[in-house]
Parts: sequence; C-alpha cells; structure tokens
Amino acid sequence: MDAKADHSDEAEGLRLVRAFLSLSPDKRAEVIAFAEALARAQGRPEEGTEVSPR
Repeated sequence: MDAKADHSDEAEGLRLVRAFLSLSPDKRAEVIAFAEALARAQGRPEEGTEVSPR
C-alpha cells in the first residue's frame, strides 16, 4: 500500500470515530449492537485455528 492510501484510510477511520462519538448514547448502543451482530454473523473459527487479519 502506498502512503497516500494509508493516510486516506486513517482519515476515514478518524471520521468514523468522530461521527460515532457525536451520536447520542442510545444511538451508540444501537451501533455497537449492530456491529456485534455482524461479528457473530461472520462466524468464529474452529477452536485451535488462528484468525487471519483482513
């Protein structure tokens, strides 16, 4: 990856964090619940297998 793409990804991540922090506590809880549901839907690797980064 080149440096420009790294900076762009970093900036996008910071924008997402800033948007999340600007939400009301109720909306934050909804976002967290949604993210947890997505993580569960992705499934978990079988015991003993390593998770590879995406």
